[in-house]
Amino acid sequence: MAACGGRPIQTVTLSIHRFDTVSARLWAFAQMGASRLPLSRVPDCQFWKLCGSGSGEGFTPRPETAVWAILAVWPDAATARIRLRDTPVFRRWRDRASEDWTLFLRPTSVRGEWSRRTPFSASPDPGGPLAALTRATIRPRHLLRFWDQAPAISDVIGADPNVAFKIGIGEIPFLHQITFSVWPNAASMAAFARADGPHARAIRAVRDGDWFAEELYARFRVIDTCGHWQAARPLPTEGQAA
Repeated sequence: MAACGGRPIQTVTLSIHRFDTVSARLWAFAQMGASRLPLSRVPDCQFWKLCGSGSGEGFTPRPETAVWAILAVWPDAATARIRLRDTPVFRRWRDRASEDWTLFLRPTSVRGEWSRRTPFSASPDPGGPLAALTRATIRPRHLLRFWDQAPAISDVIGADPNVAFKIGIGEIPFLHQITFSVWPNAASMAAFARADGPHARAIRAVRDGDWFAEELYARFRVIDTCGHWQAARPLPTEGQAA
């Protein structure tokens, strides 16, 4: 068990699933309601969210009915592995999916709130590939403006050669948006964020117009992965123990 100053280090897991058949997709859609109670009863799970995804690079308002995700927060990496391996609700999702991939993440910085709480606890940065997560609740009066910007941002992220993986997910279509991307290092991610273009312009518009009712920004180190995802490039820590 990894620890910092004698204390366990919080681990966040993002489990992404692809469902190829119509029946499997209908099953996944139904799980947005049916899996809520089982997840709420998983021992040691400190926070969880069930999410759908957007089409294309994921940062679009058009849903992708084949891809669904579960984000969960655990007290440490060893507990995360045991619960994901043995808990029936996680096993059911893996058994139904045609492809699944889980990233094990160590929070290194967090700012803001998600559902009126701060779910991640930052710990010292161990180095390695960097993941960035932004989550926002969009004010209804700004929905059209926000989603008008999103396709251009999606194109820029998709074209960046440094991005090892990217996906747009969310709890409620249109109102909630989560962007998640994996980068080889902080420099490449910072260069993308600083570059003038659709992403920078959207950030300025959000700040100037107060588009978000709630927002959270977090960075993580990718400490391990398991499973497989064709759209993801190999990461340096692939297959290593956390």
